[in-house]
Amino acid sequence: MNALLQSWVAYADLNDTVRTPRDTEYLAFARATRAMTDAVATRDTDFARVAQALTLNRRLWSLLAEDLTSAGNQLPDQLRGSLLGLAQFVMNHTEAVLNGTADANPLIDVNTAIMRGLRGQDGAP
Repeated sequence: MNALLQSWVAYADLNDTVRTPRDTEYLAFARATRAMTDAVATRDTDFARVAQALTLNRRLWSLLAEDLTSAGNQLPDQLRGSLLGLAQFVMNHTEAVLNGTADANPLIDVNTAIMRGLRGQDGAP
């Protein structure tokens, strides 16, 4: 986890001062996922809210991709490659949602799967 991602969630909960890098990543994904989930419900009446939530999520994935390509990243190459593929999907799908040609739910699903992985869950709901 890089310093940018840590700073991205630094003010999320000032009372939570002992956080592992994995906890910080989980929190960042939880924030972005919650914003998208809440915004999707208002898509027809408040597209600006959807765009803002998608931008937040895209920023998170950009930071993650930057970290994955850094020399100091110690994740296994196969996992890094898979996550970079997901980052590219997120970028492309976000554009489609913003253009009105796709739904945001797959982005929420990807984030939810990442959150499950960060918690060590097998992907079951």
